[in-house]
Amino acid sequence: MRRQRLVLFLSLVTGMLESQTPPSARYLGSAACKQCHAEIYQRWSKTRMANVVRDPREHPDAILPDLSKPNPLVTFTKDDIAFVYGSIWKQRYFKKVGNDYFPLGAQWDVMHQIWRPYLVAKGTDWWTAFYPPDNDHRPTGPLCDGCHSVNFDIRTNSVTEWNVGCERCHGPGSEHAGHPSRANIVNPARLDSARATDTCIQCHSQGRPLKNPIEGKYYDWPVGFQQGLNLPDYWQLEEHKLGETTFTHFPDETAHKNRMQGNDFVQSVMYTRGITCFSCHDVHGTANHADLLKPASVMCLECHGPSSPNGPHTATIEQHTHHKTGSPGGDCVDCHMPKIEQTIADVNVRSHTFRFITPTMTEKYKIPNPCTTCHKDKDLAWATELLAHWPERSPWRMKQ
Repeated sequence: MRRQRLVLFLSLVTGMLESQTPPSARYLGSAACKQCHAEIYQRWSKTRMANVVRDPREHPDAILPDLSKPNPLVTFTKDDIAFVYGSIWKQRYFKKVGNDYFPLGAQWDVMHQIWRPYLVAKGTDWWTAFYPPDNDHRPTGPLCDGCHSVNFDIRTNSVTEWNVGCERCHGPGSEHAGHPSRANIVNPARLDSARATDTCIQCHSQGRPLKNPIEGKYYDWPVGFQQGLNLPDYWQLEEHKLGETTFTHFPDETAHKNRMQGNDFVQSVMYTRGITCFSCHDVHGTANHADLLKPASVMCLECHGPSSPNGPHTATIEQHTHHKTGSPGGDCVDCHMPKIEQTIADVNVRSHTFRFITPTMTEKYKIPNPCTTCHKDKDLAWATELLAHWPERSPWRMKQ
């Protein structure tokens, strides 16, 4: 036992020593990683991380809708667009004024193939109190670009590269590129689980810098943080009071808007057990949805198979879900990661608390539950009665 403890201690210390960014290190850009990490670079280059921000002059196919078709919301032309943001759920457009970028007034709903207005309404984010209520006075530098780039300089609005490049997660890489070693680059996989997860939380969360404003501007990303530093020294997650519905949270602290995976995840049992974001995802790219290591229906069951101590406590998965395998409701994520967090209109992304939301919680707190969200023709009374007769469900839990 003593030897096992010593090995564990040494592995933790070694991991810390092998995950340091030398103070002299500079940012080089992801292309500097390509020669030694060619296979990973090629996978990453095709991911959403690598293609969030695109210049239509460099990528003529970047603009998804046909701008030649007139629409009253679209008051700009292709020549006005300096950058496009996004391509999966929605696409937004930005014009360049001086050395900053500003949102244009329409966004493309990719899922519904229609135009929608784009303006963050007053009271729907904390920073709206500090900026005028029009896009022409809301620069993306303070409000967006720190998470959509590597090494954003708040004084010059310059970047080492746009998009989520290698050094966003591994820290500045000049020392490592010159003298490859585990000791001079941050590898999140070698960090403790909390700091490892902060690699993703730095952008996949709603919050604000600890010090705001910064040089007269209010920022919506962790200014000054780079991988290898301590994120809580720069960033605080959006606060929430239990029982209140806010612009970020349902009353139980589940998020109700996108970019809050981190706010959700730190509440989860998974997080307290040392699971990290990349226990499930590989941001370098995979063939699976959301860059999962394996399809969700496979991966969840590796830790939560039938009769597992981690649950479910049934002999088969179908006994737990009461749905046929492969059917809607038959996959773990259908009930434990429901799509209840809005990204645009009625297009939602999955919750990351992994809690099962009961129909009673919907009745009390107006939090959507997976039962009646899927069975739209049924009501809460039906769902409550049904769950009451599922033998492995705690009646006390269902009444919460």
